[in-house]
Amino acid sequence: MKGQTVTKKLNPGRFLAWAAMIVVILATVFPFWWMVRTALTPAADIYTDNLGLLPEHPTLINFLRVLGLTSEAENRAAGGSGAQLDFAAYLVNSIIYCGLIAALQTLFCAMAGYAFARLRFPGRDLVFAIVIAALMVPPIFTLLPNFVLVKDLGLMNTMAGMVAPTLLMTPFAVFFLRQFFLSLPRDVEEAAILDGNGPWGIFWRIALPMSRGPLITIGLTTIVWAWKDYLWPLLVGRDEDNRLVTVALGVFLQQSPNTQPDWTGLMAASTLSVLPVLLLLVFVGKRLVQSLNFTGSK
Repeated sequence: MKGQTVTKKLNPGRFLAWAAMIVVILATVFPFWWMVRTALTPAADIYTDNLGLLPEHPTLINFLRVLGLTSEAENRAAGGSGAQLDFAAYLVNSIIYCGLIAALQTLFCAMAGYAFARLRFPGRDLVFAIVIAALMVPPIFTLLPNFVLVKDLGLMNTMAGMVAPTLLMTPFAVFFLRQFFLSLPRDVEEAAILDGNGPWGIFWRIALPMSRGPLITIGLTTIVWAWKDYLWPLLVGRDEDNRLVTVALGVFLQQSPNTQPDWTGLMAASTLSVLPVLLLLVFVGKRLVQSLNFTGSK
């Protein structure tokens, strides 16, 4: 009624949902924040600080050390181990590694998914069943065969050998894109056929432009997965010229001549290694959500 204020009763279920979400967010963000805090802490204060949310004497010297902007004397004076880390070169290697895998894998998975969804050929369902069955094979089981194959091909310590096992496809991406292509309206494809387009033309001119959201999703997840990959690049890309950031961080930790690891330098390098993926998610995430219509807005 007019003049009366309507008070909403507290919904216990909604309150518990919000509380649980806040706890999950804090548990997810806090390790990242602690990593940044440690990176901003002087090495001399690493064991004497008050363990507050902010360091007592914040400094950027650890980031300067990691980026190679300090001399070895300044490095040791700041409490560093003296170990060197060519972060810029390793960052470029990681970008090339992730870019090649994400771009080519997304393209080939889209081609395979469209073929399984729209093309008719003998043994299609059997081949698709084999692809789906590969989801149940743990990646560690294929590590040794891939290593032997790359070694026999003479691709050890090369970028080609590092990206070869995951360059063509992953079963999940093929399944994900196939399910999306099945949902595309056939009327559009039939109109394209009347205009003289074949399967290849329909794929490039119709299917790919209409599947922008799923393609971005697969590309982002592939980049995140490839960016944090460690074991395979460690086995194949042991040469310093092809070393990735994740492998370089492990080498940096092992090169510490002190009795204690260089935690501040390691956390500074870890923070810098996370920033490219974080920025990518920030700038592309909103467009991804809009393309998938998760927000419900028109």
